[in-house]
Amino acid sequence: MLRTTLTVAALMLLCATVVPARAANWVAVWAASAQGPYPVGNATAQPELSFAFPNPETGANDQTFRLIVRPDLWGKEARVRLSNVFGTQPVTFDGAYVGLQTSGAALLPGSNRPVAFGGKTRVTVAPGQSAVSDPVPLSFVHHPDDPMLAGRKLAVSFHVAGSSGPMTWHAKGLQTSYVSPPGSGSVGAGQAETAFPFSTTSWYFLDAVSMTARDDTKVVVAFGDSITDGTASTLNGDDRWPDVFARRLHAAVGNRWVVVNAGIGGNQMIGPADYTVAKPISGGPSALSRIDRDVTSLPGVAAVIWFEGINDFGGSSATVEDVAAGYRKGVAHLRAALAGVKIYVATLTSALASTPTHGTPDVDAKRQALNAFFRSGSLFDGVIDFATPTMDPTTGSLKAAYQPNSTTGGPGDKLHPNRAGYAAMGAAVDLRLFGAKVP
Repeated sequence: MLRTTLTVAALMLLCATVVPARAANWVAVWAASAQGPYPVGNATAQPELSFAFPNPETGANDQTFRLIVRPDLWGKEARVRLSNVFGTQPVTFDGAYVGLQTSGAALLPGSNRPVAFGGKTRVTVAPGQSAVSDPVPLSFVHHPDDPMLAGRKLAVSFHVAGSSGPMTWHAKGLQTSYVSPPGSGSVGAGQAETAFPFSTTSWYFLDAVSMTARDDTKVVVAFGDSITDGTASTLNGDDRWPDVFARRLHAAVGNRWVVVNAGIGGNQMIGPADYTVAKPISGGPSALSRIDRDVTSLPGVAAVIWFEGINDFGGSSATVEDVAAGYRKGVAHLRAALAGVKIYVATLTSALASTPTHGTPDVDAKRQALNAFFRSGSLFDGVIDFATPTMDPTTGSLKAAYQPNSTTGGPGDKLHPNRAGYAAMGAAVDLRLFGAKVP
């Protein structure tokens, strides 16, 4: 009897050892689309950076970044992606850490964890390439659904060994991050703020963070231009329309969905035809040319909200059919790359009477024609109406209450909604598209 019991126990142990472990469900929880080499771009409320980066061609020089990001979901493990896509020389990163921000550049004591790449503390990224880190355990995440973590921010620190050359960046971070002085070495292990005297409202090299999540968690990417990027919203306020939408979605369905932002200020659907490091433009490469890097390469993507086209009309001579053809091409590419993906398009908001390039009646006529294209046919899985709730029907322009700039003040440009306008847009997304049971 004893022998039989031992045999059964041994068989059970053997079976337990050969059952494969379930792979972790990695999902993107934050993103910032790389748009070009610093300083080409449209930053908001940028501090003076000549002391931090004396020469853009030299870039960062033996100094450490502490970039502050807000994950839309927390998990027990994290990965970061560092990009040198717009660099001209290899960049070596070391001294990388992730920790929980308390305030400014200071971290919660004990939360700062080292980051490795392929088991090593140093990684060299070639021009045009990126590197994804190994999983990093986040000791302060006891439960992913902990309400005390909602809205908290992650500090991603890393050191640039030597000179980086032109820095890949995302200009319009609308989030204060921190940089140590040139020649200060690797200081990311420290928890105090004293090593980071310089501030910036942009993100450098870091373009994605992913974390482990429940098996049913999926990602929706907000893909677009400056109105998705958050121009005229509140610095450090997390009040872009994707932020508002994400908070509503979490309140309705919990953490079954994650929202990440892939907007770039000035971005176009189909232009420019030729984007290179030697010939960059502030709006970055076209949406069609960056769709793999900024959407399909992110883990867990199951839906896209695409909101783009006004810069093609206001910044170039593109026709409505040109932009519509771009959408057809992009949608076909997304469906081929991501099986079962849901693709929603958002109607373009009014730019009438705004900037000299975007505010003309001709541009508005193109905008209305493109919106009509969105509503016709079956190219998309749904249409989200941003135009109606933000437009004054008596003038055809952006509503007056949505015009004043929420960060820099002043009357605004009548092109970019402010905090109130973004709130109206975020509230316009039908949560039933994402499984919410609402009236």
